[in-house]
Amino acid sequence: MSTILRFDGWRVVIYTNDHRPPHVHVIGNGAEAVFWLNCPHGPPEPARITGLAHHTLMLIRKRLEAHAPLLCLHWSMIHGDR
Repeated sequence: MSTILRFDGWRVVIYTNDHRPPHVHVIGNGAEAVFWLNCPHGPPEPARITGLAHHTLMLIRKRLEAHAPLLCLHWSMIHGDR
């Protein structure tokens, strides 16, 4: 697991043994969400959500959108461009 980004008590991680399509796990505050990255430029879309209010989910999504190229680069560095 590689932590790529941290903000407001959340960790954005990419698991090294994970599957395609490119995605990140956002973990923190007793909740977790998975976002498809839609590389290379996004926008990230929620794929699975556990324990998040809608407004929190939208705040996380906006933060991921701002970092989409970086997140896609990290996915590619970890998993290659298969």
